[in-house]
Amino acid sequence: MTQTRDEQDAREAIVFHARSLYERGYGVGTSGNLSHKLNDGYLVTPTNSCLGRLKPETLAKVDLQGKHLSGEKPSKETFLHLAMYGQRPDEMAIVHLHSTYSVAVSCLENVNSEDVLPPITAYYVMKIGRLPLVDYFPPGDLSLAQAVASKAQQHHAMLLSNHGPVVGGKSLEQAVY
Repeated sequence: MTQTRDEQDAREAIVFHARSLYERGYGVGTSGNLSHKLNDGYLVTPTNSCLGRLKPETLAKVDLQGKHLSGEKPSKETFLHLAMYGQRPDEMAIVHLHSTYSVAVSCLENVNSEDVLPPITAYYVMKIGRLPLVDYFPPGDLSLAQAVASKAQQHHAMLLSNHGPVVGGKSLEQAVY
């Protein structure tokens, strides 16, 4: 299967940004996943892969419906990415992490589910705005996709209860930042 220059660039960008997130402690072990939209599908980090040790050629490619086309088996959370893309057609990339402090916040009781974090800085407000909390669903529960899609209609970033953040962006760099 021949790759376009755009696909090659997207593969390299995923590897670069995933390693950066890993090295800064935002992804530990084999947690977290990134994706990038292509004209004919999506690139997704493989399931059970370490963000600090990805290789461009092993990234999974799925079609627009999520069917695995090439590379290693895609993340078991690919359905979260597809739910976001379905509601946010201008987004080109999605980052989903299980970063320690974000997960800790996502486990707190009595938070405002419409806006989990207070307006910490002006920069946070400009980049994120309001951060909604998505209800908890067990790992692999496809109902989570519907909950994510519902929030994605109004938000490019959200926090999954007892799980971690999902952030979309018009570029991979924007989603990471």
